[in-house]
Amino acid sequence: MGLDGEVGKAQRAAAAGEERGQQPTIFSKIIARSVPATILYEDEKCLAFRDVAPQAPVHFLVIPKRPIPRISRVGPQDAELLGHLLVVASRTAQWHGAQSVYHLHLHVLGGRQLAWPPG
Repeated sequence: MGLDGEVGKAQRAAAAGEERGQQPTIFSKIIARSVPATILYEDEKCLAFRDVAPQAPVHFLVIPKRPIPRISRVGPQDAELLGHLLVVASRTAQWHGAQSVYHLHLHVLGGRQLAWPPG
């Protein structure tokens, strides 16, 4: 299956999810405390918690409390929230993390349905 096949599969999965409406995600359940998590930081805008299947000695997630379904849905109205997530990630990493490449960077993976860990 080529790239077009994988992209098409991802697009169909996204469309099917939108047709069903916004279903609760594991993250919304963690925010609601119906799924347990080891919370490292919380404020009115976001939550930071340890990953349940860590891929490194320190592996945590920082999520907005207001769901943004995917990066392609981000707009100018989200700039303050996304900046806040980076500040919280920085503070949490100072308490709990380490860094190996000293140049700020974001990982964006796509083009096919991904498993974890990506590869």
